[in-house]
Amino acid sequence: MPPTAYDQQGLAAARTRMANERTFLTYVRTSLAMLGFGLALIQLHPVRAGSLGYWAVGLAALLLVIGWVRFRMRQREIEKCRL
Repeated sequence: MPPTAYDQQGLAAARTRMANERTFLTYVRTSLAMLGFGLALIQLHPVRAGSLGYWAVGLAALLLVIGWVRFRMRQREIEKCRL
């Protein structure tokens, strides 16, 4: 029985795409955690920690946007290398 030939380039590209997706999901997870923290601060201590809560919500949105932009940039770079 002959050994199976693997497409090394295809496998490497798939691993790179999956790593890019994992990194984006890490940005999403961190953003959701910050959003939850900010909303909890706003609900529990609206007077004392309310401004910190709003900052955390804003930072969570900014972090999500940064993660999306980085994901799209890396995705384009990966696709450009495949050609």
